[in-house]
Amino acid sequence: MRLKTLWAAVLTAGLSLSAVTSSFADTTGKIIVLINPNSNAKATKSMADLARAESKGVALVEERSNEGAPPLLTTPKDMQNAVSGVVKIGVEAAKDKRVSAIIVSAFSDPGLEELRSAVNIPVFGIGEEVFHEAAQNGRAFGIVTVTPDEDLIRSFQEKAASLGYEKQYRGVRVTPGDPLELVKSPEKLDAALAQAVKASIREDGAQAVIMGGGPLSDSAIRLQPQFKVPLVVAVSAAARAAVKEIQKPK
Repeated sequence: MRLKTLWAAVLTAGLSLSAVTSSFADTTGKIIVLINPNSNAKATKSMADLARAESKGVALVEERSNEGAPPLLTTPKDMQNAVSGVVKIGVEAAKDKRVSAIIVSAFSDPGLEELRSAVNIPVFGIGEEVFHEAAQNGRAFGIVTVTPDEDLIRSFQEKAASLGYEKQYRGVRVTPGDPLELVKSPEKLDAALAQAVKASIREDGAQAVIMGGGPLSDSAIRLQPQFKVPLVVAVSAAARAAVKEIQKPK
């Protein structure tokens, strides 16, 4: 009956079949909620689309932006200030029984541990998961990012050490210029990141390069054909981890 009702809506209201089938899935399927700790709605949608590519057929992806945060988080203070918003969004999302996992989609994973403590469903951080993926099989890896904050860069090394990858970690390459301006131009962003990736590979010996920030994911996909070394996309890594968890026998 449900399917017949939806099909009738197509005929009477002029709805597209994709919209109707999406509505049908929304009421029956599992959901992964992706939280962008910043307020950039365009970046949120882009990251959610990457997660959808990994979760197709397993779960729907719904995105949320942290409206009270800046459009780009560039300092540890920004990250800390984003925590309360991330936790609030995640706790609210977890009230829906269809929500099977949550992804915190900023490279420094702001609010990850706090949200894990506050909900009873799996929570994945794109920073944590991309380190796991980049370090597979003992390979050396580096990070490229647009944020030059020294404390933030130091936190990457600390994360590598805390996850047991200190010996494989080859450091960070930062693009020059104002990151807020750079991310406004895909062409300039790609060019700057490409130079940073080359330095990470040639000078640091990276066998995999992490794109250090959710908003850099699209650039990684565009740039990958230029490099034999994998450019590891943090959002995709976290989405794959979420899907793996959802598919585990209960």
